[in-house]
Amino acid sequence: MSELRLAASRVFVTGLKVQAEIGVYRHEIGRVQPLIVDVELDVPTVETDRLADTLNYETILTAAQEIAAGGHIDLVETFAHRLARRCLEDARVTRARVRIEKPLALAPDAVAAGVEITLERP
Repeated sequence: MSELRLAASRVFVTGLKVQAEIGVYRHEIGRVQPLIVDVELDVPTVETDRLADTLNYETILTAAQEIAAGGHIDLVETFAHRLARRCLEDARVTRARVRIEKPLALAPDAVAAGVEITLERP
C-alpha cells in the first residue's frame, strides 16, 4: 500500500443551469430557455493543495455562460460540441463529456430531452 499511484482524475460539474436562446422551431426563436448542463473532464493531476495545479471547475461555468451569451444556437448538439471544444482548449484535458438537457423541449410529457457527447484527444 505504500506505493500508490493516482490512476485518473475527473473534474465535473453537474446540474449547471444556463439560460440560452436555443431551438429551431418558430416559437423558440428570440426566446431564452433553460438548459441543464453536466460536464466531466478527464485530466492528469497530482496530489496537491494548490489551485494552480488543478483544473478549476469555474472555467466550465464561464465557458457555458459565454457560449449561451454568444447568441442564438439552433441545436443542443451544437451547444454541447462548442462546450466540449472549449474545455479541450486546456491541454491537460484528455476527454470531455458534455450532457445538455432541455427541460422545456417535450414538456409536460417528459422531464427533459437532450444530448450527450464525448470528445477526446487522439
